[in-house]
Amino acid sequence: MGASPINRRVTSTVAVVAFMGAVGAGCGGSTGSSGATHTPAQPVQTQVALTAKPVTDYLSYVHGKNGKADPALTPLTLGYVAQQGGAVEPGPLAGAGADVAVKYINEQLGGIGGHPLRLSTCYIRNAEEEGARCAQQFLSDHAVKGVVTGAVAVGIQSFYATLAGQLPVVSGIALTNVDRAQDNAAILYGDTQAVLAPFATYAAQVLHARTAALIFQETPDLTAGAASIAASLTSAGVKVKKVAYAATTTDLVGPLTAAGAASADMVVPVTNPGGCVNMVNSLRQVGIDEKKVVASPVCLTGDVAKALGGDFPRWTYAIASSLPADTTDKATVPYNAVFKQYGAADKAIDPWAEVAFGEVMTAARAMNTVGVDQLTPSALRTQLTSFAGPMIMGAPQLKCGKMPGAPGLCSDAAQFFRYLGKGRFENASGGFLRPPRQG
Repeated sequence: MGASPINRRVTSTVAVVAFMGAVGAGCGGSTGSSGATHTPAQPVQTQVALTAKPVTDYLSYVHGKNGKADPALTPLTLGYVAQQGGAVEPGPLAGAGADVAVKYINEQLGGIGGHPLRLSTCYIRNAEEEGARCAQQFLSDHAVKGVVTGAVAVGIQSFYATLAGQLPVVSGIALTNVDRAQDNAAILYGDTQAVLAPFATYAAQVLHARTAALIFQETPDLTAGAASIAASLTSAGVKVKKVAYAATTTDLVGPLTAAGAASADMVVPVTNPGGCVNMVNSLRQVGIDEKKVVASPVCLTGDVAKALGGDFPRWTYAIASSLPADTTDKATVPYNAVFKQYGAADKAIDPWAEVAFGEVMTAARAMNTVGVDQLTPSALRTQLTSFAGPMIMGAPQLKCGKMPGAPGLCSDAAQFFRYLGKGRFENASGGFLRPPRQG
């Protein structure tokens, strides 16, 4: 598997909650910046964890052939767009994952029907209108049959508006509600709104929690995500006390006490990586049992581990895919092996590298299924949006368009991993959990 995850520096938040501020309105069930939620809970039906035989045979997955692509044949092209090079880079290692996939496909999986696969890249740096420029670049190149994305928040609205449905778009984790509304999109691992909802399923079915303390940093990138989690918990009948704190606050004992963290069945801290150490220290000062802390994996970084004496907080973490560090999951074995082979073992744990790898591999599967002679954007779109899974390092079942008003959303599942210390994780949810079913 390469180096221990403790020694790897992870520069982006984990996919399940990346850019939590991108979660749009309409989640409901929450008050403003603090206080208990009051949305009446509906009866919740038991939600069975999704499990299936993991994807371990990548050659079969992409419908490829052993060996190299023929360099004499015309390359087949996918556009690649990411928010990169500007003031904010939500997923800087997505490109590394996409590059590993392309090299692997061309050198070992026979390319696409023998043709080399190539990426035409375009980066959005800071401005919304740059998304339109990328769409124009792809539309003007008739070799481009579809688009795969890295992490994109800024520019995505102008990108889709200019693309006007003319090319299919494959996303790993989508950061805005714009993506899910596109009928030419296939969001393979879910978006930030969908994959927060399983927090409630985990709370109700695994923790059997009746009360939750939710403490969140009151900044635009975190407030909406905290509201989504609170709404989801409330929908499952969990009474939530939600308390905000200013971004400049370092001592969080007050907010934790106000939220009733000591007596709550479940504690949900919502912070960015820079606030992780303060959160951990304050939780320990209050005497919170780490087993009842459930969070996004933003604190799984080398910097946090170093500041805490060499290890991560022993919390439970949610993620919309498999966890590369979970060596008990057979799905991680070939994935880590490929990244090691291509000199990228240190990047394998990064969630954006993981989902970008899965995106490109799934796009290659669709291209091979259609066939080179029939490969058109329309045919590729049909294959992508009809793919039912299982995903590489992702959910066992996909169904694009199953949610009303969200034709591009293909998954809303997440797994929960309990960190045991010294690089060891265990799957605490027994597989992928979906949002609570009301009934």
